[in-house]
Amino acid sequence: MSPGIIYQPVILYYHSLIWNRDVIMQMSRFTDYSLRVLLYVAINTERLATLNEIATFYGISLEHLRKVVHALGKSGHLDTFRGKKGGIRLALAPEQVNIGALVAQTEGSSPWIDCQGNACRLTGHCSLQTILATAQQAFFESLGQHTLADLLHNPLMREQLIASSRL
Repeated sequence: MSPGIIYQPVILYYHSLIWNRDVIMQMSRFTDYSLRVLLYVAINTERLATLNEIATFYGISLEHLRKVVHALGKSGHLDTFRGKKGGIRLALAPEQVNIGALVAQTEGSSPWIDCQGNACRLTGHCSLQTILATAQQAFFESLGQHTLADLLHNPLMREQLIASSRL
């Protein structure tokens, strides 16, 4: 990771046996940036981080980042300080930031398909909504087994975050 590189949202690939092709499941940029901000401030604990340095580090929009940081502050993940010497820092210990809960909060936990809001000839006869609800629950449960501290165990990532934040 180096300054100036624009990072794309988290994309999960899997191979569908039904359609015999690769399928993409994509989380929002908001979730992606939320995770990246938390990783950055969790490594840089000796000082307050600024929005400008995080935006530069990841090559992302300052305005979008401002919205992400505002939401993370409101949710209690970040402490935010205004003014000339202001900045942000992690409000919780990394062990207290559950990845599954964070992704559910940023992505929302509404059903992946909305059989009630969309007219469908299969309503009442289709098992797809149940299957996808089970998959969604498994997805969040799997992410819920990890914390921000778990993500920070990768020494190469830690080194990159520390070295690049000093630029």
